[in-house]
Amino acid sequence: MQKGQIRVQTENIFPIIKKFLYSDHEIFLRELVSNAVDASQKLKTLSGKGEVKGAIGDLRVDVVLDAKEKTLSIIDNGIGMSSEEVDKYINQVAFSGAEEFVNKYKDASIIGHFGLGFYSSFMVSEKVDIYSKSHTDTPGVFWSCDGSTEYELYEVDYSTRGTKIVLHINEESAEFLDPHRVKSILERFCKFLPVAIYFTDANAKEDAKVSDTGGEVEDAKAAKVEVEKSINNTNPIWIRKPSELTKEDYENFYKELYPFGETPLFWIHLNVDYPFNLTGVLYFPKIKQSFEIQKDKIQLYCNQVFVTDEVKDIVPEFLMLLHGVIDSPDIPLNVSRSYLQGDPNVKKINAHITKKVADKLEEIFNSERKSFEDKWESLGLFVKYGMITDDKFLDKANKFLIMEDAAAAGTFYTLDEYKKATEATQKNKEGKQVLLYTTNPVGQDAFIQAAVGKGYKVVKLETMVDAAFINNVEMKWEGIQFVRVDADVVDNLIDKQENVDSILSTAEVEQAKKLFEFQVPEITLTVEVKGLSNEAAPIVATRPEFMRRMKDMAGMGGGGMTAFYAQMPDEVHLTINGNHPIFQTLLKEPDVDKQQKQARNLADLALLSQGLLKGAELTNFINRSVDLLK
Repeated sequence: MQKGQIRVQTENIFPIIKKFLYSDHEIFLRELVSNAVDASQKLKTLSGKGEVKGAIGDLRVDVVLDAKEKTLSIIDNGIGMSSEEVDKYINQVAFSGAEEFVNKYKDASIIGHFGLGFYSSFMVSEKVDIYSKSHTDTPGVFWSCDGSTEYELYEVDYSTRGTKIVLHINEESAEFLDPHRVKSILERFCKFLPVAIYFTDANAKEDAKVSDTGGEVEDAKAAKVEVEKSINNTNPIWIRKPSELTKEDYENFYKELYPFGETPLFWIHLNVDYPFNLTGVLYFPKIKQSFEIQKDKIQLYCNQVFVTDEVKDIVPEFLMLLHGVIDSPDIPLNVSRSYLQGDPNVKKINAHITKKVADKLEEIFNSERKSFEDKWESLGLFVKYGMITDDKFLDKANKFLIMEDAAAAGTFYTLDEYKKATEATQKNKEGKQVLLYTTNPVGQDAFIQAAVGKGYKVVKLETMVDAAFINNVEMKWEGIQFVRVDADVVDNLIDKQENVDSILSTAEVEQAKKLFEFQVPEITLTVEVKGLSNEAAPIVATRPEFMRRMKDMAGMGGGGMTAFYAQMPDEVHLTINGNHPIFQTLLKEPDVDKQQKQARNLADLALLSQGLLKGAELTNFINRSVDLLK
């Protein structure tokens, strides 16, 4: 029998490891199960090299909970340890057996890197026992430690190849004696480990043998089947070849990850082996409403061990809206594997994922354009968000960004297609192509129809991200100017045209202006009389493009100057169409009260078209309209 002290650098490091090594105490189970899987993988590697005699059998890891005894055991039938190896790998804190093994055999499937994972068991245990037998002919060994730096180590009659770790759970960690709690941790962290993992609640198994009356359970076979069901999928699709997988395979795996999610739009299978190792599957979910957007749905794994769903440093910000899995042994993690550490590989992985997504979108657009257009309602959010936040993605996305025609549902244009279609009609005096858009096809229908009547093309830019998108890409797209279709009267949308002669006399123009000199709460009104076509409305209410954009951005939560603009009243420009026949009657109306009511109603109709007539002003409009009908 050997007794001694665990060799650590200082006397104080052990309690620090026990209490503060991991921020979440539940991590201990991930670490111990990962170590057990490592032991199995090591045995498989040695067997493949002919260094193990005989068959290795079915490799598995068992997690056995015995709440009555207050123990939790992790058992594997892997490589095992001799007395010398226990002394070397357990008694020397931070000596990584996995790291040494990888260096010797260059096996990247070994998970452990730090040699500290085993000691996470002391965060929840008052005592830890190890039983182990090496795959060699050496005797079995027993090791025990009560959380101090003292341990016991001696040979025992333990004849089963592999290692059994028994945790004697302390009072503060009683939650880990709850079978549902333990199983949920296993399902979260170990769901895709490469060796079958079985969970057994020893007390439940014992209770299942006896009925309420003390008799034997008749269906003992069924109970055994339930106990023997592994909790993990050892062969997830991201480690398989895309050529072997079907559409159903990808969709079924998505359901495995997100049981209540809708079928995704499509997916991208990542498989990189140079200059770093990276596998994974990223899914584009269906998104139709802003409240459906959910970030942090991508899970990061390291050799099939779940690490975190905080992947913002690995995945570009705009792709945080995607779902799926990324697995890489080359992502540098801190000792708890929970947080990323700065490293050139992280930036390379980020850039590669951006490129893969852009290439996939371009491929689908080129080969299945109709399908791409059908999915644009959800896809557009990803694409536009990416174009705002990532210039490299912007360059690629210019080829497959599409915009739907507001007057011809189902007709889409790329930027180049829109330019060609409007080159002759929508260039302003500066030579810029004016891109006319609507943020509300229903509310701005009158303006859209007027623009279409002039031969212009108006596209829909009506999603939650479009205000930021327009401001951002307008600065990056050469020769393009965005103008909302209701930013001015139709004659002035492309360029400020010379005023068409009004049929009103100078005196009538002044009379018309005075009729519309009234105040509307929270709105700054300016009025002018112009000679427009007879087909144009008698009064057109427009909102200056710059101020309206700033207020739209403020509505999206923008800070800085946009927040300043949010406090300012709406600016509305009323253009009186001096050539409209209605003014020949209105200006000659002898009843002044009726004349003022009619003028105010005309203005209110224009404000209503912009959604600016609300509250008491809307009520007054309705009452006034009824009075006029009398």
